Amino acid sequence: MRLNIAIFFGALFGALGVLLFLVAFGSDYWLLATEVERCSDEQHIANITFYHEGFFWRCWFSGVMEENDSSTYKFWYTNQPPFKNCTHAYLSPYPFTWGQHNSTAYDSAVIYRGFWAVLMLLGVVAVVSASFLIICAAPFSSHLLYKAGGGSYVAAGVLFVAVVLLFVIWVQLVADLESYRIEKLKDCLEFTPSMLFGWSFFVAPAGIFFSLLAGLLFLVVGRHIQLHH
Repeated sequence: MRLNIAIFFGALFGALGVLLFLVAFGSDYWLLATEVERCSDEQHIANITFYHEGFFWRCWFSGVMEENDSSTYKFWYTNQPPFKNCTHAYLSPYPFTWGQHNSTAYDSAVIYRGFWAVLMLLGVVAVVSASFLIICAAPFSSHLLYKAGGGSYVAAGVLFVAVVLLFVIWVQLVADLESYRIEKLKDCLEFTPSMLFGWSFFVAPAGIFFSLLAGLLFLVVGRHIQLHH
């Protein structure tokens, strides 16, 4: 009875982990940014450009923001225009346009972003493989398949921990907002760039939690089957 309960919750947590990882992998809201500029004294409405990017796509679109209006979050989700400018994110290794564009920094950013992308792909492959292993293990009560599936869930969780940490380091170290702001102020009276993590980024830690929990449960199940059956 206890074994069946452990298998049920392991399958439930594993399914949640797979779902959350696929959402984080496929959505383009890992990073959000705005550029607010006012280039004349007579301008009472600031021009604002919104950016969002993820694993596959980097998109941006323009809008307006009334003075002292702080409700910019709605533009990323509810008030987006029907058409946006988008490009492949993996072709631009810097966060948006805010990098140090010399050859050495560019090569380092390419390698760093590529390494982050490979780890994310491996994490998705690992969590999907774990699900297939557990499905194959269920009818036959194979302790080897349960252990393999549990190990794959744990591996997927560890890979996504590395993905999240690398992404944070990449954003904090590569994006040079202050230098970019000073450069733009040569042409505009006011210019304010800002950047923050989006909901896709926060989905990943939830997937990590459920994946690791499912992996540990299935490792315990495999061990129990090996000892008692």
